[in-house]
Amino acid sequence: MVAFLIDEDMPRSTARVLREAGYAAEDVRDVGLRGHSDADVFAYAQEHSFTVITADLGFANPLTYPLGSHAGIVVVRVPNEVSVARLNDELARALEELRNEELAGLLVIVEPGRMRIRRPPGPFIG
Repeated sequence: MVAFLIDEDMPRSTARVLREAGYAAEDVRDVGLRGHSDADVFAYAQEHSFTVITADLGFANPLTYPLGSHAGIVVVRVPNEVSVARLNDELARALEELRNEELAGLLVIVEPGRMRIRRPPGPFIG
């Protein structure tokens, strides 16, 4: 089962909402990573096989976090005026669509009403 590490730029309620939906979810603020660098958060996530959920666009950089090299990254992009409840609803909806998907190695971008999935390149067939 996929497990999520919620970055500190996400609402405090996100981990609880995901747990209520049946997912394993931890918040960085609950595991001693509040204020730590993205590199520290990423290393912890990889050590524990967590998929990172964040609003930090830096995690969407494939040069820093190459596709296929991690346990999965979900970047949530919603306008600032979106309520916490709607943000959590959009995320839960996207994760429900992905419930049977192997997230390891993927970058998932969640936006209001849509989701994009970036996969590692497959083998070249020439």
